[in-house]
Amino acid sequence: MNVDQLVQAMTPEIFENLRTAVETGKWPDGAVLSPEQKENSLQAVLLYQARVEQSEEHMTVGKNGEVVQKSRQELKQEMQQQSTNQSPIARFKQDDI
Repeated sequence: MNVDQLVQAMTPEIFENLRTAVETGKWPDGAVLSPEQKENSLQAVLLYQARVEQSEEHMTVGKNGEVVQKSRQELKQEMQQQSTNQSPIARFKQDDI
């Protein structure tokens, strides 16, 4: 199995498990990753981000294979835009309690 086949065979669930394992240094069952497992998992996560997910989030690998870095101003604008697009979960009047 070559790298392209491996990445295409990964499900979003597998990707999330690998990403969490790389971030925490542990598998979901609590077992610690060996240095080789961590290196291989990190490579798989980066390849998946670049080839499948193609996210434009800050500090992810973009579709061109380079790390997406955004300025402080861009991040601030995104957060403001997200907060205005979200509707509140529920609204209560003070007398309703």
